[in-house]
Amino acid sequence: MTIGIAVHAPGAARAALAGLEAVEAVGRGAIGGFVSLSVITPDGALHNLGVQRGGARAMLAEPLLATLAAAHLGVLMSSGPDRPQPLSQFTPAAADAGLMTGHRLPNMPGPDGTPPNLVALQALREGLSAEEAIARALGDAPELDAGLIAMTLGGDIALANSASVATRDDIGEALLVEPGLSVAVMHNSILPHEALADLAVSAIRDTLWPRDAWTGSGTAIGLTVRDGSAERALLIDTDTATPLAFEAAGPEWRRAEWEGCPVRRGDPVIAGGRVVGKVIQEAYCILRNGKVTSTRGGHTITWTPGDTA
Repeated sequence: MTIGIAVHAPGAARAALAGLEAVEAVGRGAIGGFVSLSVITPDGALHNLGVQRGGARAMLAEPLLATLAAAHLGVLMSSGPDRPQPLSQFTPAAADAGLMTGHRLPNMPGPDGTPPNLVALQALREGLSAEEAIARALGDAPELDAGLIAMTLGGDIALANSASVATRDDIGEALLVEPGLSVAVMHNSILPHEALADLAVSAIRDTLWPRDAWTGSGTAIGLTVRDGSAERALLIDTDTATPLAFEAAGPEWRRAEWEGCPVRRGDPVIAGGRVVGKVIQEAYCILRNGKVTSTRGGHTITWTPGDTA
């Protein structure tokens, strides 16, 4: 019953939804219903969008989502359908402090009558760190049915479950903090629970910085494999950036019949004797006497600037 995702990075709203989308594609259980999405845009404005049914797909169809593209701070919570209004109670935020999400029922009053997600949000307002804010909200209430993710305006992020939620056998979580990206995910009642949080993080990273992004492309068909000093390289024309040939040291490439990938992902792209990029997408080639006559599964090779994989 619920998954919470928080992202600090350019394009945070779309990235958080990509994480939810991946979980919905693989998991079963308390998914595909409501989504509450809260973001803070660079101008300091707080925005909340919500849907009751349809999960990530319904939220991605929301016309106002495009207006949140510039947000670097975004959180969401999602579960089954038809949750109490307003949905923003599940992802409360303050433009002067940060954002909250989590899983289970962090919107229900704690022992003092205040929901734990609002207790933590107030702590952020008072200048406490994300970790300290969660500790204040959960530390003295072990029986709370809640897990919290807190994120400050600067991207400080933390997550924790109450003592009772931590004993469940169906929970999952992931926390990633690296230059340019902070992500937290926690969930329950969605199976298979062991790998879903990491899947969401991977989908978020892939949305922000796809590893198959490319700037140049061309066909492998008709190219020849030349002998050369490089173990493997793609040679392109300096002016037109079209593929000229492969360079490969192994003699097998010039046999009467051979199959394989003359260049692989990460191999250098060379123009005018200078490395100008790296291969992104390789091609499975069918060669006759050192020339690519056809391919299996696609003939396009792509590359991008840079000289490391």
